[in-house]
Amino acid sequence: MFKIGCHLSASKGYLDMANVSEKIGANTFQFFTRNPRGGQAKDIDENDVKAFLEKSQEIGIEVILAHAPYTLNCASSDEKIRNFAKETMKDDLMRMEYTPNNLYNFHPGSHVGQGADVGIKYIIEILNEVLKEDQTTTVLLETMAGKGSEIGRNFEELKQIIDGVKLKNKLGVCLDTCHVNDAGYDIVNNLDGVLDEFDRIIGLDKLKAIHINDSKNPLGAHKDRHEKIGEGTIGIDAFERIINHEKLRNLPFFLETPNELDGYEKEIKLLKNLYKN
Repeated sequence: MFKIGCHLSASKGYLDMANVSEKIGANTFQFFTRNPRGGQAKDIDENDVKAFLEKSQEIGIEVILAHAPYTLNCASSDEKIRNFAKETMKDDLMRMEYTPNNLYNFHPGSHVGQGADVGIKYIIEILNEVLKEDQTTTVLLETMAGKGSEIGRNFEELKQIIDGVKLKNKLGVCLDTCHVNDAGYDIVNNLDGVLDEFDRIIGLDKLKAIHINDSKNPLGAHKDRHEKIGEGTIGIDAFERIINHEKLRNLPFFLETPNELDGYEKEIKLLKNLYKN
């Protein structure tokens, strides 16, 4: 089954996101665990969660993806910022257990001039503290475009993080098509080569989700500006190959394109039509 969805507002709860997904033809969704700029999360409504789990079975939602707020920077030189990231992730992962066996994605962070090795060391320290053996959630490192001092600009940096984490079975990767394009990975002309490189460095068993976004920028621009599907430099033909690739087609795909709900509905329909059952 083609698992395709988009980023939705969580303001009205889990059941609302399931209902919206059904309305626009999606069978999965992504949401922020709290305000994307940070702050306290809403209390969990257990009745809402129960209704959501029932609705998910009814409409075939097998997996959802929670996204950490953008303000998390596990690689910061500021200990207070790192502690905020650690405590937020702890809280998020505790809350994720209300909807077990799902995915939690975060941007690895920015080393802000300390160098990638120092930033990666801090990320590893936090992950080793927040990951628990009994959690059912898989935490995903997102591939990044490489703007500024972002960590995760290449597969080697993500591998370095994974290597340092004790509970590797709780970790995976979310590949963002816009980000890897902007990072210099040619998924348009050499998708097989990029996936082979990912497999050699990280292992395809760690690839758990795809952020499916076109890019406003050319290959290797290191800028990270998402575009609507088929309207950017990646293009519709490449997306047809991506969603049908034997190594990717069974993963969940999440749209983060610059759209409102009607635009997402159109893109979901477009991608469904391109998907070969």
